[in-house]
Amino acid sequence: MMRRAGRPGLIGMAARTAVVAGTATAVSGNVQRRQQGRADAKYDQQQYEAQQQQAAMDAAAAQAVANAQPAYAPPPPAAAPAGNDMMAQLTQLATLHSQGILSDEEFAAAKAKLLS
Repeated sequence: MMRRAGRPGLIGMAARTAVVAGTATAVSGNVQRRQQGRADAKYDQQQYEAQQQQAAMDAAAAQAVANAQPAYAPPPPAAAPAGNDMMAQLTQLATLHSQGILSDEEFAAAKAKLLS
C-alpha cells in the first residue's frame, strides 16, 4: 500500500478546520469573559466611588446644619417668680423682728418698702 505524499485529504482538511475553529471559539470565549470581568470591576469601582462621594456630601450637609446659627436669639431664661423671693424676704424680716434685731417701726418700714 502506498501513502500519498503532499496535500492532506478531505478528511484531514476537515479535521484541521474543526481544530482551528474550536481553538478560535475557545480563545474568543476567554477574551470575552476577561473583557466582561474588567467591565464589571470598573462598574463596581465607579459605584463604590459614587457611594463614598454621596456619604461625604451627606456628612458635610449634616455638619453645615449643626454649625448653622439660629435665625433668632433664644429668649433669656425666665427669672424666678417674684412671689417666692418676696416671701423669703418677708420671712427673714419677721425672723429679725422676732429676735429683737428690728424694732416695730423698722419692721413696718422695711415691710412697706418691700411690698411697694
